[in-house]
Amino acid sequence: MTQYLLSLDQGTTSSRAILFTPDGKTFATVQQEFAQHYPHNGWVEHKPEDIWQTILQTSRQVLQQQALKAEQIIAIGITNQRETTLVWDRQTGEPLYNAIVWQDRRTAEYCDSLRNDQTVEMIQQKTGLLLDPYFSATKIRWILDHVSGAQQRAEAGELAFGTVDTYLLWRLTEGRVHRTDATNASRTLLFNIHQQRWDEDLLALFNIPAAMLPTVLDCAAEFGQTSAHIYGSPIRVCGIAGDQQAALVGHACFQPGMAKSTYGTGCFLMLNTGNKVLKSENRLLSTVAYRLNGKTSYAIEGSIFMAGATMKWLVEGLKLIKDAAESETLVQDVPLDHGVFLVPSFTGLGAPYWDPNARGAILGLTRDSGINTIVAAALQSVGYQTKDLQKAMERDGIRPTVLRVDGGMVKNNWVLTFLANILGAVVERPQITETTALGVAYLAGLQAGVYQSLDELASMWHCDQRFEPSMPAAERNALYAKWQHAVAQVRL
Repeated sequence: MTQYLLSLDQGTTSSRAILFTPDGKTFATVQQEFAQHYPHNGWVEHKPEDIWQTILQTSRQVLQQQALKAEQIIAIGITNQRETTLVWDRQTGEPLYNAIVWQDRRTAEYCDSLRNDQTVEMIQQKTGLLLDPYFSATKIRWILDHVSGAQQRAEAGELAFGTVDTYLLWRLTEGRVHRTDATNASRTLLFNIHQQRWDEDLLALFNIPAAMLPTVLDCAAEFGQTSAHIYGSPIRVCGIAGDQQAALVGHACFQPGMAKSTYGTGCFLMLNTGNKVLKSENRLLSTVAYRLNGKTSYAIEGSIFMAGATMKWLVEGLKLIKDAAESETLVQDVPLDHGVFLVPSFTGLGAPYWDPNARGAILGLTRDSGINTIVAAALQSVGYQTKDLQKAMERDGIRPTVLRVDGGMVKNNWVLTFLANILGAVVERPQITETTALGVAYLAGLQAGVYQSLDELASMWHCDQRFEPSMPAAERNALYAKWQHAVAQVRL
């Protein structure tokens, strides 16, 4: 009886269930999109039931389509949009409020009210993060402040907090298990990444009761078993990691200095720093890369809020193109230096600017500018923003010279050619670009005994295509200077 690993990949705009064979090949995929909710300017929410139902339906469907029984699933791995915050009743499982999404900026003023040199330094020293609405703690605080009686209920131990992985695990086990992994915990602003535990000073700062928090395990661990009726028989959940860390594992970036960049809804460049926490002086994040057998590996990360989401806006908002796949053909004849810049700061700017008040703009339009120019500017914005991250890493003393890439946008050769040129670095696209889901399948497989070591996983990574830079440095620098000028315009 052939057996498989099942990845539950819960993303910002869709949920996917992906079956992998033990040799790391994609066997079957089912994907389902769900609604985004924007109640006010800068607010982004998901309905918790949509998150759960799309995961439940896609995972059941992928098993049904392949006529598989639960007994054929070795283990489940869960990977998820990070920082997105849910609070629910421990008894009923009823959410107090919609999931507040990582992109949400509603707590910007609250962050400003806490901001002083001492607080900012304490947060960075303990968590590796910045005081920003991006992370979970201020979102928890907002729910406790805005739902009647929530603070009292939380203090009485009646409420549970979780990032999306924790919420899904809770639902899969019907409330028996309240756990997370070290990577997701490290994105909450409440977790001390040096001591690997929830931090009393941070809980006090945000006035969040410790009783709300899940137990933190390694990324490969016995997280629990699904309730029997969900898939017909219980299945072990053996791996959990936030989506970007899962992608780092999927790319086998296990050696210090190895880097990956994921181009999904946002863009996330992560570089392995080994067993040392590298404190950034350039507003990048220090974070947990993975924790295995009680040993923590760290990473430095830059986060961009809008990558694939910018293309989605061109399709659904402006209706300039029917789908993102059209873009590659459309821009073939557009010169790289066409003078138009699209700065996609629709929900503020991420690293290294961390400006929640910046808003999007298209600059440099002339009568010659057409749809193809604007589409090219949107695609290039992803490369320019990655360059922002690369420059910040350089100033911190590390320069990624080879970048392994994944995510929906990396199917576009034009984008990767431009990326290699603007970075002046080699870009490698793997044979399997479902790297996030693959990474968490690997973690589940490590725990379940399918794989014996990280070296074994590293040997399974294969390059599909390498993109070498060919743009002269002077041209690269001139283009990037114009981008920086465009960014300055949206930050006035």
